[in-house]
Amino acid sequence: QLQLVESGGDLVQPGGSLRLSCAASGFTLDSYGIGWFRQAPGKKRQGVSYISTSVDEYTYYSDSVKGRFTISRDNAKNTVYLQMSSVKPEDTGVYYCAAGASPSLDWGVDAEYDYWGQGTQVTVSS
Repeated sequence: QLQLVESGGDLVQPGGSLRLSCAASGFTLDSYGIGWFRQAPGKKRQGVSYISTSVDEYTYYSDSVKGRFTISRDNAKNTVYLQMSSVKPEDTGVYYCAAGASPSLDWGVDAEYDYWGQGTQVTVSS
């Protein structure tokens, strides 16, 4: 069974750091581009970051997290990470990872992805 499982969400103070993990089972994560999305209460789900396959690895970030978040993959562990630093209250939300097979997908569009995890809650508050 193909599955993505996010973990690492927590309550963190503004300015703090957190690392989210997206682990795959039933398929090889490196065969897919991986996106991280977040959904704040009452708002639409938005793309946060993306990493392509390691064939020609490249990354994208939304303007709101650029310079603060880093996406990476560990193929040996079949896992993609999102390192969050200098977090702000507006980073609060449920974070989802998603896998997309197309090399030309529009990374910030959730309909472009084939598989989704169940989400992990991140709350930034003092």
